[in-house]
Amino acid sequence: MADTKKAAAAAKEKGKGFLTEFKEFALKGNVMDLAVGVIIGAAFQNIVTALTGSFITPLIALCTGGCKKNPETGALEMVGGQFTINGVAFNYGAFISAVLNFLIMALILFLLIKSVNKLMALGKKKEEEKPAEPPKPSNEEVLLTEIRDLLKK
Repeated sequence: MADTKKAAAAAKEKGKGFLTEFKEFALKGNVMDLAVGVIIGAAFQNIVTALTGSFITPLIALCTGGCKKNPETGALEMVGGQFTINGVAFNYGAFISAVLNFLIMALILFLLIKSVNKLMALGKKKEEEKPAEPPKPSNEEVLLTEIRDLLKK
């Protein structure tokens, strides 16, 4: 019975530690930094998706022979980037577009993180380059210097 009470008290204390730790984390600003990063990343994802959907996917369709001229309007229509087996269409053009979308996002994040790391390293290097103040002489050294100066006179 005493062991159960000790275990319950330890669990309650552990819970307080977790809540305290979470509160410190949330109030540090890390959560806000993360939220800003997620929002910017989502917005940038839309830009990359538009790039791949508007430019890269049509290029894939052109490369796979997937454009034909509409006889009624005279406009080019994409029909490539897919194949059909037993009436089921497999759109490999969309898959290639998604892979390219991922690679573009990964490249941009890599370059962004690399540049941030360089900036942080540059900041640390500037801090290290500041000359350190010479240590203050101890009381004994001050007294010995005064005695030396008096002896010189």
